[in-house]
Amino acid sequence: MSHTLLQMFLVMGLGLAWRLRAPGGLDATTARRVLTAVVFNILLPALILDVLMRNTLGVDTVKIALSAASGVLLSLAIAGWLGRRLHFPPATLGTVLLAAAFPNATYLGLPLLERLFGPEGGGIAIQYDLFACTPLLLTVGILLASHYGSGAHWREVLRGLLRVPPLWAALTAVALQVSGLTLPPLIHDTAHLLGQGVVPLMLLALGMSLRFETIPRRDLAALGLITAVQLGLMPLMVWGTALIVDLPRPILLPVVLEGAMPTMVLGVVLCDRYRLNTPLYAAAVTLTTALALLTLPLWFAWAG
Repeated sequence: MSHTLLQMFLVMGLGLAWRLRAPGGLDATTARRVLTAVVFNILLPALILDVLMRNTLGVDTVKIALSAASGVLLSLAIAGWLGRRLHFPPATLGTVLLAAAFPNATYLGLPLLERLFGPEGGGIAIQYDLFACTPLLLTVGILLASHYGSGAHWREVLRGLLRVPPLWAALTAVALQVSGLTLPPLIHDTAHLLGQGVVPLMLLALGMSLRFETIPRRDLAALGLITAVQLGLMPLMVWGTALIVDLPRPILLPVVLEGAMPTMVLGVVLCDRYRLNTPLYAAAVTLTTALALLTLPLWFAWAG
């Protein structure tokens, strides 16, 4: 586990080095946007098709989604209650909700689970994210961001949900499995080829996203709350729900590890869009990602 994490963090370190050095005069922000656009619109949908068509979807898929959804929703409830008790300003509270409740299930969770558990682990990561976390982020998450920041019409939320190529790839795989159809070998092999580029590019982009900025003292309590909920409470709640729904033991550990992932990177975009506390969110991504190097092996040992 530690060896695998160190490998991944070394690749992320290359992305961070790009942010510091900007080789060829190409700054990290621009490079990250190009990489994430390629991954999000081409490589990740291909990987999702490839992986889901190799994994049988069924009752366990529903149990994985329920476990993931419980982690997100209970984290939202706890972070919201504590944030109001601590009298966070609206923009800060909205940031806390996004940063504490939505894990980096794909950009970090997918490569880690693939390295630890093989293609089955990658399938669990994709099901965890695309059948629970992503739909909740693009509905509940955006509504909360608009409530505590600038407003958004429900049509905007719906359009955002419809403009997610990885989600469409997952729905296509579900439809094919339900109908008993398969992808033509040429298409499936091409999807597999494209999908092989996802992991290193994801890790590079994640490293480019890390920021080291001074956080005002007034935001330290919010940062501590985010870290405690995201790295401590969420995996515990996911584990509890997984036991309640009787998730099979071989799937339990990967699902708990998904719940133990650090704060997702995509939330920075939502914070910018809805005028929330973007520096706080960026600090949460950096801090929880760094601490995950220590906490993920602990959850691996405990849940395993």
